[in-house]
Amino acid sequence: MLYLSLILNILVLVPICYLMLTNNVRMVETLGEFNPARGILLAIYMTILIASIGLLIFPDTKFAIALLLTQIVYKLLTPFTVKTLKHPFVISNILIAVVHLVTVFSLIQFTA
Repeated sequence: MLYLSLILNILVLVPICYLMLTNNVRMVETLGEFNPARGILLAIYMTILIASIGLLIFPDTKFAIALLLTQIVYKLLTPFTVKTLKHPFVISNILIAVVHLVTVFSLIQFTA
């Protein structure tokens, strides 16, 4: 399950980061024009991407659980911070959080 969550992060974040870096029209339509908040979000996404790649190369259960739990919390907070369930990022965040929750539970059961 850990590899599934890490690969999911990479498959989602590579195109998202690229589209954000290039200020693609789809990102502008979804997130608005570039502004400092989008820059901060991009930095967070790139950090998660780098950490996911690192954990694929150098697996560490404790670091993986920490990364995934952080993602679960922020992803499940987005409906409240964005104030809608209809935004595409909110929907994808909830779905990815479910996958990461299953991964974390499986990792905890495996290591216990």
